[in-house]
Amino acid sequence: MAYVFRAFHALPPMSNARGMPTNAVLGFCRMILKLKKSFHPRYIACVNDASGPTFREEIYPEYKANRKEPDPELVPQFDLCRRAATDAFNLPVLELKGFEADDIIATLARRFARMGIDTVIVSSDKDLMQLVDDHVSMWDPMKDRAIGREQVIEKFGVPPELVVDVQAIIGDSTDNIPGVKGVGEKTAPGLIQEYGSLEKLLENTGRIEKKGLREKLEAGREMAVLSKKLATCRDDVPLKAELDELAAREPDPARMVAFFREMDFTALIREMSSEDDYKGFRRDRYETVLDEKALKAVLDEVRKAKVAAFDTETTSLDELQAELVGFSLSTKPGKAWYVPVAHRYLGVPAQIPRDRALALLRPVLEDPEILKLGQNVKYDRRVLLRYGIHCRGFDWDSMLASYVLDPGRRSHGLDQLAFDFLKHKMLSYQEVTGTGKHQVTFDQVEIPRATEYAAEDADAVMRLYGILDPRLKSEGVLDLFSQVEMPLVDVLIDMEERGVLVDTGKLAEMSQEFGRRMQELLGRIYGMAGGEFNVDSPKQLQTVLFERLKLPTARKTKTGYSTDQEVLEKLAEEHELPRLLIDYRGLSKLKGTYIDALPRMVNAKTGRIHTSFNQAVAETGRLSSSEPNLQNIPARTEDGRRIREAFIAPKDSVLVSADYSQVELRILAHVTGDPALVAAYRDGTDIHSLTAAEMYGVRPEEVTREQRGAGKTINFSVIYGIGAQSLGKSLDVTPKEAQSYIDAYFRRYAGVKAFFDRTVEEARTNGYVTTLLGRRRYLPTLTSKNFQERSFAERAACNTVIQGTAADIIKVAMIELYRKLPVHGFKARMILQVHDELLFEAPAAEAEKVRKIAAEVMSSVVKLDVPLLVETKAARDWAGAH
Repeated sequence: MAYVFRAFHALPPMSNARGMPTNAVLGFCRMILKLKKSFHPRYIACVNDASGPTFREEIYPEYKANRKEPDPELVPQFDLCRRAATDAFNLPVLELKGFEADDIIATLARRFARMGIDTVIVSSDKDLMQLVDDHVSMWDPMKDRAIGREQVIEKFGVPPELVVDVQAIIGDSTDNIPGVKGVGEKTAPGLIQEYGSLEKLLENTGRIEKKGLREKLEAGREMAVLSKKLATCRDDVPLKAELDELAAREPDPARMVAFFREMDFTALIREMSSEDDYKGFRRDRYETVLDEKALKAVLDEVRKAKVAAFDTETTSLDELQAELVGFSLSTKPGKAWYVPVAHRYLGVPAQIPRDRALALLRPVLEDPEILKLGQNVKYDRRVLLRYGIHCRGFDWDSMLASYVLDPGRRSHGLDQLAFDFLKHKMLSYQEVTGTGKHQVTFDQVEIPRATEYAAEDADAVMRLYGILDPRLKSEGVLDLFSQVEMPLVDVLIDMEERGVLVDTGKLAEMSQEFGRRMQELLGRIYGMAGGEFNVDSPKQLQTVLFERLKLPTARKTKTGYSTDQEVLEKLAEEHELPRLLIDYRGLSKLKGTYIDALPRMVNAKTGRIHTSFNQAVAETGRLSSSEPNLQNIPARTEDGRRIREAFIAPKDSVLVSADYSQVELRILAHVTGDPALVAAYRDGTDIHSLTAAEMYGVRPEEVTREQRGAGKTINFSVIYGIGAQSLGKSLDVTPKEAQSYIDAYFRRYAGVKAFFDRTVEEARTNGYVTTLLGRRRYLPTLTSKNFQERSFAERAACNTVIQGTAADIIKVAMIELYRKLPVHGFKARMILQVHDELLFEAPAAEAEKVRKIAAEVMSSVVKLDVPLLVETKAARDWAGAH
């Protein structure tokens, strides 16, 4: 907010057409633009003072009491500056009642400094100079001046860690911090330098020779202590914001320009436009098709062009609920049409009836010789399936092209791709349909406006095709795109449409059972605690564990001592109540997240759950699922595995599971070529027992079940780059002992260590790593000066080669099985993919044959130096088949 004040006083008065003063807003916007241009931050937050009193007024009511009311022309600009941050620049804005902005800044700066992250405080405020350290600096954008340790010493005469001690003595007239009366900024630094802190100074006032100074300090003792509390920036604000929530996001171009227009910042709009060449995007030239003759002419152009971008407009994002409202087509950049078929509003013009329009369109959509382009074509194809259209030739998707080229791109959405590659700000969906309670479905949008929006989408996809398609070839990922990701769309459509049958009665029984068990646990917990309390309240739980039961405290948080899972596990060694709490939390999570939630997700028409599989999310190439996320159903605990009992096959059918065995470790053996590792898998040796034998100094045949489990933990820890600290916790050993296990592993499998070192070095040189099938992942932070960022990138480089290759392999297997099952006359259908497992629904009579073909295909889709082993099983429910 200091910059809002400075901008207001630095710039001449100005206002927009509505008479709203805007000079502070303009200065604020220019400051942010300069900031982003100067730093290109990876993370950014704008911090505000919240309205109302803070803890400082509670301990000293006169705090800031002498401040004047802000100028009337400035007051309305506070909210406008906040809107500039959120609406125009898409910045996260943080504030919290009871605390000042400085406290929030201190909390974030200290938190990220502990993580080894370099943080810049954009301010010249002397109160914040106390935060400067090796990882925290300041920057004054008005003077383009960096403020580090030397500048703080120059300002205060002491290093940053002693700034508050000096401020406690001299006070601050601006904030009405009293300080010690009669002791000024010339004397205070020398005193603090001599004694080391305010507290030590006050303990030793008797040693001060100058009587007058000694008496002033002794008289002002209480005010000095109070002033230090007032001057100290609190770094323990209970702020929920995590680092990933503060990731720098690109602004929405449409919202930014709209805000600048509202403010009448024509110069800024001109500057943005000069950087953003529209390159021929002209919404006024898009055509609306309202009769059959015109539509036939458009489709003739499509047939001649042999390529067209296509997009649907619907009433819902749920493919099973969405109704088609219209569709758009483009055959070359700048040329696009919109065909409305079901707009409904007062005064709507006559449209081609939906069924008739689709009848004319069907031959084009089902013609494999006409290349169709789209953005997230899986959605459009599933919508069209509801109208009986089986699309063919949809062989290019801008979202998937972007994903294959750079899986780590901030967004693969069309608006972002158009902005990044075409330098064009797309018309946003919210601009067309409105927001909040005023938002309408697309069928209520007036057709001229709908034409601008829908045709622009098709136009943008056509232009992206011209830019991204050549790059797929030049960057060596065309085969991955055309032979894996695009064919996989067919597979995912079939899986999503089929869905999974769920026994809601079984889930209802489990819900009642889990509810009873939770109540029983609560009764036992209350009995041990000496009374009822809210087990979900960390504060009340702290009271029970650490005050009533006197259990040892562990890690401290902003709200007291931690009661998280790790702490409870440790406390459970000393008392039964923490173990009961762990059990209660586990049941509660399963019940709320799955048992009670899954029945609500059953589609009323099909009686099945239809998850969505996401191709363009994970940077390693793995698929994810959502609405619901079926890949996260726990399988490690007995209660978690029981949830899978509710996923069932229809009458006279079974579920067949085909699961890769240790696929990532087998890939590790192949890519490293380590002789011992390769030999173990070729000989069929149990690799986990082999590693355990090395750890415990016994023969492999003497390894116990528990020891084998530890060996398994080490084997997978190596893949994921888990260090001695984390491994020690997993194995319940000291970090030193865990490190000895890691060292022993790399001595036995020296080829693995050599591969990791080689992979990191090559990635640092190239800027990316590749999987066996050519998938790339760019890792720019491999050269970061920040140790934590660099270490993460090194682990990601090695892990991506392994996990990414596993993801590619199962995708290829899915495509092959999708194609082969019908060819062999099977009625079986693939219905789920979960990590390394494929799940099929098959007539009981086909079960054994499906198991056989699944194992054959999955084990042979790629040729490795070690065999790929696939375990299969058939049962009535998923739990039994796993």
